[in-house]
Amino acid sequence: MSESLPEAHRARGRGPRAPHEPGEHPRVSVVGVLGELLLTAGVLILLFLGWQLWWNDAIMAGQQSSAASDLSAKWTEEERAARGDAPPPAPADYGEPLVDTTRYDNGDAFAVMYVPRFGEDSQRNIAEGYGLDVLNSFDLGVGHYPDTQMPGEVGNFAIAAHRSAYGGGMHEIEQLQLGDAIYIQTRDGWYTYRFRDFEYVTPDTVDVLAAVPHHPELQPTDRIVTLTSCNPLYSTAERIIAYGVLESWQPIAAGPPAEIAPIVATWES
Repeated sequence: MSESLPEAHRARGRGPRAPHEPGEHPRVSVVGVLGELLLTAGVLILLFLGWQLWWNDAIMAGQQSSAASDLSAKWTEEERAARGDAPPPAPADYGEPLVDTTRYDNGDAFAVMYVPRFGEDSQRNIAEGYGLDVLNSFDLGVGHYPDTQMPGEVGNFAIAAHRSAYGGGMHEIEQLQLGDAIYIQTRDGWYTYRFRDFEYVTPDTVDVLAAVPHHPELQPTDRIVTLTSCNPLYSTAERIIAYGVLESWQPIAAGPPAEIAPIVATWES
């Protein structure tokens, strides 16, 4: 017959361990301490990432939106002051779009982008250049590729923004639907583009920025806008490209397009 477990322990001289004597402390394992430190560090890193991707993103989005509202209102006020008592132009065919030929330095804001599909507070300043000094800025958020065309110009007005973090100027880019409006305002007027289609490319596919995307050898005839951002969300593995075509334009004296006039009026308050 086999011996019971208590008998086996006693036979081998391994009786139950005595409890700790009063005042005696269990020995601390170096591995255990290291493990707790690593867990604490992991929690802190996750909290930092959460702050960076959500809280900081929300703060910057609000700041960028406010800065764009201020610039838009400034242009409107300057136009009213210059026009004086003269009435605004009546709705009409305003002819060929005015094209800004100014040579802007890196970081200079020269336009405002507003895409209703992105939400009521999605207005962002567009500045020359696409470096982090522009895309990560509290006052900017959208950058213009310097070698591409300007708003309203024949060719390709190409811009870039973050999809996540630092204000996420194009966070909802994948939600665009055929015919969605992409409004661009400059000190000269409002340019209404209509979304047409998407494309997904590798980061080194720079010919999407050509005056005729993917065909730099061709002479452009259309006025298009190209929005570029990272894809998928929270990754830089590829780029999502959204194309739009100019539908109309109107001088700043005529005010914003009727569809967004009530929203733009809130920017001036």
